Amino acid sequence: MSEQQGSGANSQEHGITGAQSLVRSLEAAGVTDIFGIPGGAILPAYDPLMDSSIRHILVRHEQGAGHAAQGYAAASGRVGVCMATSGPGATNLVTPLADAHMDSLPMVAITGQVGASLIGTDAFQEADIRGITMPITKHSFLVTDPAEIPTKIAEAFHIASTGRPGPVLVDVTKSALQSTTSFAWPTELNLPGYRPVTRPHAKQIREAARLMLESRKPVLYVGGGTIRSGASKELLALAELTGIPVVTTLMARGAFPDSHPQHLGMPGMHGTVAAVAALQKSDLIISLGARFDDRVTGNLDSFAPNALVIHADIDPAEIGKNRFADVPIVGDVREVLVDLITTLRTEQEAGRTGDYEGWVAFCAGVKKKYPLGYDRPADGGLAPQYVLERLGAISGPDTIYTAGVGQHQMWAAHFVGYERPNTWINSGGLGTMGFSVPAAMGAKVAMPDQTVWSIDGDGCFQMTNQELATCAINNIPIKVAVINNESLGMVRQWQTLFYNSRYSNTDLHSKRIPDFVKLADAYGCVGLACESPDDVDATIRKAMEINDVPVVVDFRVHRDAMVWPMVAAGTSNDDIKYARDLAPQFDEDDL
Repeated sequence: MSEQQGSGANSQEHGITGAQSLVRSLEAAGVTDIFGIPGGAILPAYDPLMDSSIRHILVRHEQGAGHAAQGYAAASGRVGVCMATSGPGATNLVTPLADAHMDSLPMVAITGQVGASLIGTDAFQEADIRGITMPITKHSFLVTDPAEIPTKIAEAFHIASTGRPGPVLVDVTKSALQSTTSFAWPTELNLPGYRPVTRPHAKQIREAARLMLESRKPVLYVGGGTIRSGASKELLALAELTGIPVVTTLMARGAFPDSHPQHLGMPGMHGTVAAVAALQKSDLIISLGARFDDRVTGNLDSFAPNALVIHADIDPAEIGKNRFADVPIVGDVREVLVDLITTLRTEQEAGRTGDYEGWVAFCAGVKKKYPLGYDRPADGGLAPQYVLERLGAISGPDTIYTAGVGQHQMWAAHFVGYERPNTWINSGGLGTMGFSVPAAMGAKVAMPDQTVWSIDGDGCFQMTNQELATCAINNIPIKVAVINNESLGMVRQWQTLFYNSRYSNTDLHSKRIPDFVKLADAYGCVGLACESPDDVDATIRKAMEINDVPVVVDFRVHRDAMVWPMVAAGTSNDDIKYARDLAPQFDEDDL
């Protein structure tokens, strides 16, 4: 049984409805919060929900419910739960389910389905949501027998939260919800074929340690699996034990402190020069819960050409999928790190340590020579990077930051300092615009004592900002920084670079329509605006002082700012540009 599941729910109840059994099951699974919207097929479940200890938060769109469940899961590590009715209610959850699947977030989606006898008849609001979501869920259930409800819910939570976390869909027919049944919470689960391996094989650990000691240019390539496994403490211990440089992917920001001297930043398409160089020039990549994603590797054929690979991941399907693994290790990242540390300490006591001095000096030199930076607008306007730099400095490392997708996401990943895990939440794999505001709502519900900033673009913000109404009504005081450049900024950047500055359909006119300050006010929030660098600190501090209602700050930034460094899609990481016409030059004499 998963950690989240309650233990005191084994008593039997007879003569209750399937809907009552569903609510009892969710309580027994340890659920305290659900994001959802009622509708015809799921309506029977909403009646017993009124008498439950579970807090239901009525969202304004089912996509918001799904992203809120994601934010809840990412911030807390607990399973996020969302609920919707059949047909369009369920299909509106498709994007969050796909997003959670790509980013390995534990989530359970409960959907209503038309009555069992109506399935396949094209009944009102019928959709085969189980079939639709099969490729984008870890598992899915269709429940037509009310007696199965407790077991299926227990299995769903177990599957979602164990092994590689992921979303599970439980589709329950209206006839099952309305039928009379009995409730008994299962004491054990029988899931043939589902046996996630968490303990790494000792032989592979020894082989990994041997390669680490023999290498001269190793790098720790840290992915989101390190966050999901709660392995930050062990990662820090391994890094400090060995002195090996560390890079953290977009999904792993906060897994290793940004302030640590061994940290080279984020690798990939918009990664730091130091992180990209370390991977390209390495002779050994120690991959921890990362999947060699195309945004990190660039052209795979030219990625880290001289590196051997140790690939540790809880999902055996990821190992060797994109890059051959010389030492494959199937297991939970935390347990892999614990065993590696033990083995390497034993080697150290016997006088065997790695020799990385020249390599560490090279990486530190690249980091110093090519720091992250940006140009201030010549007209005195507001640089978006400056806004995020100041936001991070003023709000601090205990804050949870969620981001949408695009330029603001990359600037937030670079210019806010992340010192702790679970403080950076974004849509990495799927790249879903509109993710940030509902994810921030979910994170704030999960962690009510932490400040939560949604960093959003003006394009993303206009996709899901209706959830501000949900936040205002339900006393969920998130803060939103809209990085408003009047554009679909990342698309505009590509048009500048690759389409001769032909800006086809990327101008949003969003410094005029809508007025974000008035919009915030209409939603019962506080709206602020800022367009001068001189006012940034005071505006952020004012937003920080308001903690009883949501706050929206419209930062009207310079529209031509670009995200650098950059590796163009499909090209080699060796072709990284530090700025538009500047490629870094490496001095490799010491290597």
